[in-house]
Amino acid sequence: MKKNILFRLSKLGLYSISIVLLSSGCSKLGPDFNAVEQLNTPKEQATKNEQIAQWWKIFDDPLLDSLVTKTYAQNLDLKSAGLRILQARAVLGISQGLTFAQQQTLSGSAAAIRSNGNSYGAVGVNFDVGWEMDVWGKYARGIESSEADLYASIASYSDIMVSVIAEVARNYINYRTAQERIAYARRNIVIQERVTRMTEIQFNSGNVSELDMQQARSQLYTTRSSLPSLELSMITTRNAMALLMGIDLKEMETILNSSKKHSDTLNKYINQEKNYVQIQEEDKASISIEFVPTAKFDPYYKVDAQLLKNRPDIKVAEYLAHSNSAKIGTAMAQLYPSFVLFGNIGINTNSASGSWSSASDSIGVGIGPSFSWNIFAYDRIKNQVRLQDAIFEESLVNYNKKVLQAATEVSDAIHGYRLTNEQQEENKKAVEATVRAFNISMTQYNDGLVSYQRLLSTVESLTRNQDRYAQIKGSLATYIVSLYKALGGGWQMSQGEAYLSNETAKKMQERTDWGDYLDKNMTRLPKGMW
Repeated sequence: MKKNILFRLSKLGLYSISIVLLSSGCSKLGPDFNAVEQLNTPKEQATKNEQIAQWWKIFDDPLLDSLVTKTYAQNLDLKSAGLRILQARAVLGISQGLTFAQQQTLSGSAAAIRSNGNSYGAVGVNFDVGWEMDVWGKYARGIESSEADLYASIASYSDIMVSVIAEVARNYINYRTAQERIAYARRNIVIQERVTRMTEIQFNSGNVSELDMQQARSQLYTTRSSLPSLELSMITTRNAMALLMGIDLKEMETILNSSKKHSDTLNKYINQEKNYVQIQEEDKASISIEFVPTAKFDPYYKVDAQLLKNRPDIKVAEYLAHSNSAKIGTAMAQLYPSFVLFGNIGINTNSASGSWSSASDSIGVGIGPSFSWNIFAYDRIKNQVRLQDAIFEESLVNYNKKVLQAATEVSDAIHGYRLTNEQQEENKKAVEATVRAFNISMTQYNDGLVSYQRLLSTVESLTRNQDRYAQIKGSLATYIVSLYKALGGGWQMSQGEAYLSNETAKKMQERTDWGDYLDKNMTRLPKGMW
């Protein structure tokens, strides 16, 4: 009799499974995401991806190359981004796990009961299984959304990489710019000290007024006062680079001072004026100094619009739009009934103490389908769908904004470089002319042909034009950094590389069972992701 009941229950279960499996052939609810609508951007000459991938090498500065390499290996923001990729993988695993039986519970109990002088024992062991069939694609859409979020986290890692590399290069350029401005200021201080001494001698001899002497001193003190702010600029940029590289300030100072070329050039440039009354025009090295990195760059650089659409931040926006699109289907599934296949097998027995019956007489088996339907919550559920649809539409708008922003940033950088390049050419002529004017005025002043005011004016122009020249050189290099950042250059070097260090993976594996999530192949960024 008992076997017959179990047989009938098995037939009922198989019949229930067949009904639910046939029903599960329905399409996934919600829109299928293909691609975002691309805005029309100008199509121009394509550029070499190799140059964009390692753009900082066009400066031909080994120290800058070393800083970029260290930043990629040690930056704390990149390490955090790598851990967010790992978090996204775990979320995807959770979503994938929901396609299996959502409830799998083994429970048991035992109790001793005494009533009216009699003793009883109660024992129960039950195994319950519940599986909601993905008839409407709710869980499939959840997996789709989680996958898109994972890709978005990978693209975000690349976007952060683009930013930190550009930032370390920009700060390095600012550091060298401040260093060059200090070099000009210190040498002009040497010149102005000499002019001031000459004026003091002339005043003591009664050849010039006290006004001339005080004006010479005023100019000298003004130039000296510029040094602290320039030195502070060097300190702040040095500290910013140390933070980007994840190292202490002392180590950063050692790295920056490792270039003997800069220190030797600086000392030679400043000290050479102590032995001359005039600036040696035939020696070009005595007129200008090269601390700011310079690059051979075509000012009429053409950009392929496709490069902009492959910027990591734009890909982040695209993947987030995909994720939000899938969430519409997840919300819509709540409008329809859910079907669950459940099963139970258990042993439950009660017996008088010392008189246990056979456990086989207490075996119970249950299997069958069930359904539930939120029939009185349509307004709430429909508004959830409407909310998600609006979020998706907003993400499309954000994507288009990112594309337009990228085009704007590229245009700003290219035109900024072109115009600043023209400015540098003219300013260089101004510096050379000012040096010549200073030498002439110094000669004529010693011969009594011009007044002290004429000499003082040329000294002031020399100081101002050389300082401006260094700033323009820094701006020119910074525009190159801005351009390659706008093109999304630099993230390519991470393809196929680990986003999690071996030390971090080992520490996390010792603390928590990560399975194969922390294997070397699992913690590598995919190649050719887009």
